[in-house]
Amino acid sequence: MEESIQSVLGQDYPQVELIVVDDGSTDGSKDTIKKLIDGKDLTFISISDNIGNCKAFNQGFRKSSGAFIIDLAADDVLLSSRISEGLVALSSDETGVNFCDTFLIDKDGNEMGTHYKREETGKLAEDIPQGDLYQKLIHRFFISAPTMMIRREVMEELDGYDEDLKYEDFDFWIRSSRNWKYTFSDQVLVKKRILDNSNSAQQFKRFTNHQKSTLKVCQKIKQLNRNEEENQALKKRCWYEIRQCIKQGNLGLIPGFLKLIY
Repeated sequence: MEESIQSVLGQDYPQVELIVVDDGSTDGSKDTIKKLIDGKDLTFISISDNIGNCKAFNQGFRKSSGAFIIDLAADDVLLSSRISEGLVALSSDETGVNFCDTFLIDKDGNEMGTHYKREETGKLAEDIPQGDLYQKLIHRFFISAPTMMIRREVMEELDGYDEDLKYEDFDFWIRSSRNWKYTFSDQVLVKKRILDNSNSAQQFKRFTNHQKSTLKVCQKIKQLNRNEEENQALKKRCWYEIRQCIKQGNLGLIPGFLKLIY
């Protein structure tokens, strides 16, 4: 947590608004946060009960005033030029989201590689899609969520995250990419900590309730689609999710995905 907060305060771009949201922690985090932020010009929102990431983020977003937003988890870290590089990438008004590469680190901060495969020279070993990503994001997840820097108008158009969902990134990618373009920065500008108990790790465990949220997002896709190619992409996504339901024991969700196919 301390490293995360300091990484925001240490940006090479001077005009940074930091809002720290504690979502009902019970491990002494509130006291730690208060010590870290003592005397600093930032906003601290302390939520008494755990309400989930989507609702907690929205509380912070609605207190914010900045033209661009980064949703940074307490375990993740921004490199010093993340914001300044994002501002360059988001110079076009039709571009709503900038994303980049990230160092994957363990709980002790040791680097384990990068999100995107790179050659020994550091050059990317794959082409990273950008621009109109709506259909591609139906097909597969390829963006590291902590790397996103988002134009404020995008969040306002979506009215923040959907608070009925267990997790936010898939829904955000779909709804935002329908009307906004994405741009990729070929730089490592973030460190993402890989933890066994992280929200993303929970998605692949037995009987996870994350799949209920995935079904809701797929139902939104059905309404947002504009052509047959996008409908075919949704069908492939649904077949993938059905396989995941079988692996994870969520058989009751399968009829919902089948309804989107036929």
